[in-house]
Amino acid sequence: MATRDNKIFVMFLQKALEKILSDREIRKNYNAEIKDECEKKLKTLKEVSKAPKSKDGSHHLPEAGVILADDYFKPFQLACQSRSPRIVSTALDCLQKLIAYGQLTGDSSDPENPNKKLIDTVIETICDAFHGVNTDPDVELQIIKALLTAVTSQTCEVHEMALLTAIRCCYNINLFTKNSVNSATAKATLTQMLSVCFSLMEHNSAHLLKKAAPEIVKTSAEGTPSKEGSMVNGHQDDASSVKSREEDKTRDDVPQPTQPGENKSGAADKSSSDDEVYRISRSLVEGIMEAALKEVKCEDGMLKADDSMFNVTQPGEDAQPGEDAQSERSDANCSESVQSEKMDDGQSVRSEKADGSTEKDGSTAETTETADNEQRNANHNAAQKKSVKFDNVYMRDAYLVLRTLCKMTMQPMPEGPIDPRSHEMRSKMLALQLLLSVMQNHAGPVMKTHKTFAQLIKQFLCVALSKNGVSTDPSVFEISLSIFLILISNFKYHLKMQIEVFFKDIFLSVLENPSYSFQHKWFVMRALAKVCADPQIIVDIYLNYDCDMVLDNIFERLVNDISRIAQGNLADHGLTPQQETQLQHKGMECLVSILKCLVEWSKDMYSRPHQRAEEKKTVPDTDIKDTSTLEERLLDTPDTPRSIPRSTSMSSLASAGLYDNPQEFENIKKQKSILEQGIEKFNKKPKKGIAFLQEAGLIGSNTEDVARFFHTDERLSKTMIGEVLGDESENCKKIMSDYVDQLDFHDMAIVTALRTFLAGYRLPGEAQKIDRLMLKFAQRYYENNPELAEIFASADTCYVLAYSIIMLTTDLHNDQVRNKITKPDYIKMNRGINDSGDLPPDYLMAIYDEISANEIKMKYDKGELTRVNAARGANESLKRQLYKEAMTDLSKNALVMMEGVSKKDTVFTSASHSYHVRPMLMLTWTPFLAVFSITLQDCSDVELIAQCLAGFKCAVRVACIFKASLVRSAYIQSLARFTMLNVSSGFSEIKPKNLEAIKALITIAFNDCNYLEESWYDILKVISQLELAQLIGTGVKTKFLEKETMMDKKLVTSLQQTLGTSANQNVIVAVDRIFTGSDRLDGSAIVSFTDALCKISCEELNNPVSPRMFSLQKIVEISYYNMGRIRIEWSKIWHVIGDHFNKVGCSPNEEIAAFAVDSLRQLSMKFLEKGELPNFRFQKDFLRPFETIMKNNENNLIRDMVVRCIAQMVNSQARNIRSGWNNIFSVFHMAAADRDQAIVELAFQTTASIFEQYFSVIGDSFQDAVKCLSEFACNAAFPDTSMEAIRYIRRCANYVAENPEQFAGDENNLENVWVKGWFPVLFELSCIISRCKLDVRTRALTVMFEIMKHHGKEYKVSWWRDLFNIVFRIFDHMKLTELTPEQYRIQRKEWMTTTCNHALYAVVDVFTQHFSILAELLVELLNLIQWCVKQDNEQLAKSGMNCLENLVMGAGQSFREVDWDLIIDTITDVYASTLPADMRIWKPTLDTSFDQVSMHSDTSMEPDNTQLAVSRADKYLFQHLDIGCVVHAEIVQTIDNIIFFPASSAKEDAQIDPYYISEGSEHEGMFNFLTTKQLFRIVECLFESHKFSKGFNMDIDQRRILWKYGFKGRTLPDLQKQETASLLCSLRILHKIYSDMTRVDEWPKTEIYLHRLTVESFEYYTMLEEDKRRLSWGKIVMLMLKKMMLLDDDRFVVLLAKCYNQICHILAQENERGLQIVLSKFFLRARNPLFKTIS
Repeated sequence: MATRDNKIFVMFLQKALEKILSDREIRKNYNAEIKDECEKKLKTLKEVSKAPKSKDGSHHLPEAGVILADDYFKPFQLACQSRSPRIVSTALDCLQKLIAYGQLTGDSSDPENPNKKLIDTVIETICDAFHGVNTDPDVELQIIKALLTAVTSQTCEVHEMALLTAIRCCYNINLFTKNSVNSATAKATLTQMLSVCFSLMEHNSAHLLKKAAPEIVKTSAEGTPSKEGSMVNGHQDDASSVKSREEDKTRDDVPQPTQPGENKSGAADKSSSDDEVYRISRSLVEGIMEAALKEVKCEDGMLKADDSMFNVTQPGEDAQPGEDAQSERSDANCSESVQSEKMDDGQSVRSEKADGSTEKDGSTAETTETADNEQRNANHNAAQKKSVKFDNVYMRDAYLVLRTLCKMTMQPMPEGPIDPRSHEMRSKMLALQLLLSVMQNHAGPVMKTHKTFAQLIKQFLCVALSKNGVSTDPSVFEISLSIFLILISNFKYHLKMQIEVFFKDIFLSVLENPSYSFQHKWFVMRALAKVCADPQIIVDIYLNYDCDMVLDNIFERLVNDISRIAQGNLADHGLTPQQETQLQHKGMECLVSILKCLVEWSKDMYSRPHQRAEEKKTVPDTDIKDTSTLEERLLDTPDTPRSIPRSTSMSSLASAGLYDNPQEFENIKKQKSILEQGIEKFNKKPKKGIAFLQEAGLIGSNTEDVARFFHTDERLSKTMIGEVLGDESENCKKIMSDYVDQLDFHDMAIVTALRTFLAGYRLPGEAQKIDRLMLKFAQRYYENNPELAEIFASADTCYVLAYSIIMLTTDLHNDQVRNKITKPDYIKMNRGINDSGDLPPDYLMAIYDEISANEIKMKYDKGELTRVNAARGANESLKRQLYKEAMTDLSKNALVMMEGVSKKDTVFTSASHSYHVRPMLMLTWTPFLAVFSITLQDCSDVELIAQCLAGFKCAVRVACIFKASLVRSAYIQSLARFTMLNVSSGFSEIKPKNLEAIKALITIAFNDCNYLEESWYDILKVISQLELAQLIGTGVKTKFLEKETMMDKKLVTSLQQTLGTSANQNVIVAVDRIFTGSDRLDGSAIVSFTDALCKISCEELNNPVSPRMFSLQKIVEISYYNMGRIRIEWSKIWHVIGDHFNKVGCSPNEEIAAFAVDSLRQLSMKFLEKGELPNFRFQKDFLRPFETIMKNNENNLIRDMVVRCIAQMVNSQARNIRSGWNNIFSVFHMAAADRDQAIVELAFQTTASIFEQYFSVIGDSFQDAVKCLSEFACNAAFPDTSMEAIRYIRRCANYVAENPEQFAGDENNLENVWVKGWFPVLFELSCIISRCKLDVRTRALTVMFEIMKHHGKEYKVSWWRDLFNIVFRIFDHMKLTELTPEQYRIQRKEWMTTTCNHALYAVVDVFTQHFSILAELLVELLNLIQWCVKQDNEQLAKSGMNCLENLVMGAGQSFREVDWDLIIDTITDVYASTLPADMRIWKPTLDTSFDQVSMHSDTSMEPDNTQLAVSRADKYLFQHLDIGCVVHAEIVQTIDNIIFFPASSAKEDAQIDPYYISEGSEHEGMFNFLTTKQLFRIVECLFESHKFSKGFNMDIDQRRILWKYGFKGRTLPDLQKQETASLLCSLRILHKIYSDMTRVDEWPKTEIYLHRLTVESFEYYTMLEEDKRRLSWGKIVMLMLKKMMLLDDDRFVVLLAKCYNQICHILAQENERGLQIVLSKFFLRARNPLFKTIS
């Protein structure tokens, strides 16, 4: 087999050489060497191989790997250098086939250069065949084919310089060929070469990701999904093709090469593989965007293989491509450190003319760079010396190619207008397009994550984009934007600072600067539209920039700029109306996309309304024809873009070591807001701003911190910094000193140092301030550069020279200075400044040259573009000049910023939390709302209106998700206003955009229904107005609309046309679905919905012109729809609806109130059908509106309707009623008080039927039932009903007695029997007693005490206590009444003489009957008696004392000692409180308000018997005193009756008769149940009464005064009865004690009392002169004497001895017959004891 392969190979080479030798051009002299070499190799082949040809004469294709053609390369190399295009073409074709068939591998060394591999020589040979524009098209095509075959071959490896050479050649062919097909083929070939290069790199470096960071592999592989809606739609170019080629190496067959074309003309047929290559290449190039920055120079637009931009050399080595490549290939898989050689800005580029000659192109000649650029390039080149590590040769290849393309995009453009067809422009465009292809299609996981490529993109690609991104050429600008979009999508984790520069200094500046062209603005808007459509990027921008203390607020600025464009505020930008409209559309699209991103990012927090109602209900086909269309248009959520998977972000975040902490970022944003506020204050008033920031803790309190703050924050006003630094205060001087000391001027030229010094602030205008600053600068500069002591004698020299430089800048660059200073003049000006010496002239001339070439410019606060804005009113030429200058400065600033941040390593945080959306919304909702509102108001463009409405829906969605009620309300209210239905001025013409707003509002209501809260009000308001408009538009004239003011006929016609279409009828159907779908709402949402609907209903019903019931009907409907909810939700709903029905049912409009009551009835009947479980109370809540309506609506028709509704419920649903009985009885309770007979009768009949039929099911409503009966009983207008109600109450008491278990409950708690059973009955009876007329309350009182007597034995003590509290309320009635004094006295008297009297006797009777149980309540009863006695009512007082007597008589034998103490306390308290003490001291007042009453006179007593008038107050006082006298008499009589019983007292009084003879024993009353101490207390009380009465009776003058003023009628008032009765009772008690043998121990004390009382009485009797009084006191004396006679002799003698003299005095006086007899008997009785004593 090997022999056969050898023969085929030999035959192929022979034919190839023979074809070259057969060319006629081979005979020419300049081809002699070629001919000789070909013949030589042909001869060798013939000698080596003698294999015959095949039968058909053709050569068989050799198999790979048998015999290589490396040794036969020389003749082909020489042929490629021939001047004959045919020979060159033939040689290139042969080389291409040899490489393609695997015979020419190039792995061996070049025989002529051992340090170089043969494949490198082969590539160079192929590339050298291209000679510029004069190259033959066939040769160009063969070159392209050969290079593509070599790069994509599987048998030879083209790396490093060889690869760059091949790319360079194809690059040049694309630029310089005259054949368009070859140009396109070259471009496609370049694309395929780059694809192979980066695919191999990704394939051979994939293992590095697995070792280092498996998370990053996943992140990079999934980070940019090629899905619709993603920001970048690129091809996923994996390494599968490379892998397949590796697998093909093992195959036996010969691989087929890919050839760009075979046709010599370059314009005809291509093979299928060529077509495929061309198609793929073009597709990879044409669909991609652009990029920009940095510069590299070439000669004639052609790249050379030995240019430094293609070289990567080892540290410390010179650029030797061969050696470097050789060393690289020797260990391709090792990690090597290489150093990039600095870019040579002075490279030459050659350009060929049409005739093939090469000349210097003046337009691309080397220009002089400014000092800034030189310094920048020096710094950049120094940074490039940093080592770069590669893990394999494929990575090195990709690095070199990418870096080369970046440098190629930075080649300078010729001055003047840009020619798109120029070589420079075409070269730049091609490089940018290739970069775009690489970044879009071939940026795989390795490239996205490897630090080497990240650094390359920072230092080269971003710098290149920064330069091209400010290009005035739209094509360059567009591609630069495209590349930037790819970077922000795939490489943002490495480019945080670069992205800020792109946005802040380039793209947003284009939007803000009116001088930019429409194309630039349009490209930026298109790019931003893609950025704004990616949720991850939008949130990342906010998180990394707006929440960073030092970076710009990119997101906020982005929204504000786009909002300005979307509003169409572009009048000063010089755009046509069409262009403004296009930008406005794109701006609106961006804003809506941002909101959609926020919706998408927060979708995890959003829950759609459940579809329970949707599953149960279907819309009939007859309702709307296009139901599905309606759902899609109105009820679907807004379209939202797809976001990058969250896993991607988190993986990248994990790899970066920083996690997303929402709280931390929120705190940073708050601090940043404070900082920005402080900076704003500083830019107005620096000192206040500094104080504010120091107080907030954002800068330190010392001057060093302030100075450092001036250096670090670029947002500070340069002018204000200059003012602070130049201020003469000590603190500012210290700040200035620290500010300058923080600058480092080491190794800086004085001009550079001065530029650095002046860059941070703007010099103040005062000379003294400038002088202080220059002095400090000179001092600092001299300190930092001690080596300059050889030039500068002192710091003073630096100071003067700095001033000199500033003056030189002003002189050279000020247009107003005509005579410019020259170098000699400048040298002369600076003579003697160096300590009287001169500075070196060369030094000064260098300064002059630098200042002349590069002016020292002051920085402006708002950028250089401010001047453009100031010149808008100037002429066009000045505008163009200023624009050009501004663009130049912008380009320089962007380049400087990009190069500065390329060395910074920052952490890019990937957002992962949904919470970030809330602060983003709160930051930007106002500009969004302003744009949407203004556009909706002023614009009629259908597309813009659709975008605005989509924005409204998205903004509301986000506000709803994060419960931003202010934002949500603002958007919904604004949208509601644009419907033109929610206006107070009435209807106006409804335009199509207003209908769209209505649809949007309905969509929001349907989709975001669970989040709308109080915003439901605005939506339902619009729906209500829509219904009214529809009624008008459809010609329906209800009686409500007939009251509407006359509308314009045109308006009515417009409404009919607008609302009458079928499409708009679908809106009405959608509105109905909001109500029918209300069961989809969650618990809190349905409450908000119902509350808003009730408010709208109130407004409709309160309309004085045309009240409507649309919303009221909807309330009834949603009540039906939501009745199936759980009870806890339904109770909240009904709490709102019930309150509304309360108001509506009380409406003065009878029809509305009737509708409300009927609706309540229907709902109640429906709900009662469901029944209710025990211990639930929802029926009570549901039926409560009936109570409210009954209570507040005075319309008899409505009240009657309520009663009938309740009656119907009772008759039909009584068995299902549980807690609702409370409301039913409450309604009947109010009906019972009505004056309408029909209402009262119906209510009582229903109540009676309940007691007759359903008494057992009313359960816990027993109390309400009794209360209801009580109210019926209290209705004075219907006495028969009252008596019947009391009868039912008596029946209730019997029911409680018969069925106590129904009240005791499951736990058999007897207390419940009292609380729920007995107590309500007795309490309501007491209420009837307190409220009703005499006959009714008497009946109620009788029933009440009958119940107590019959069932009292079953009561517990605690029950009795509660019962007596009820009973005592009867006596409280007149205490609490609120009447006029006269009415009060009249009713009080009547009450006390009837009810109180009756009740008091009944209470005492019950108490006596059940004393064994009620003993503990004695105190309360005695208090009641005491209260009754104290009232100014004689009869009640007498009744009170009688009741006290009855109580003691009936239960006294059961009293304990403590009970007797209470009795005695009561007696003494009553005595003390009712004592008429004022009788002793009363004197007539000077009050003139007398009642002139006619008093009768007693002529028998006084000659002057005229009685005087008395005042009203004294009249009332006299009545009080009179009652007090009566009470005192009653007290004495009660005491006497209690102790001795009335019969005993009467008997004892009879003993006073001298002829009475005692027979038998007597009843002693309660005497024996009282202790002696208690008896003495009674005696003391009686003594006090006697003493008071006796004193009053002795005061004749006071008695006459009282009589004179009408007290006690016609005779002098006296207390004779009290005086004698109290004394008699006291004597009885004392003698009873003195004669009681059981109380012997108390006799001594009793003797003292008796002696004193007897002596005083006898003495007082002897002093009396009035016959009447003597007669009364004579009986007392007789009693005393008789009592003494009954004593035994011993005690008799002792007592006689004490009063013997007084008795003798009585004997000496003239006495009545009876007393004389007693005295006679007394002395007879005293005879024996006295004689015994004497004897």
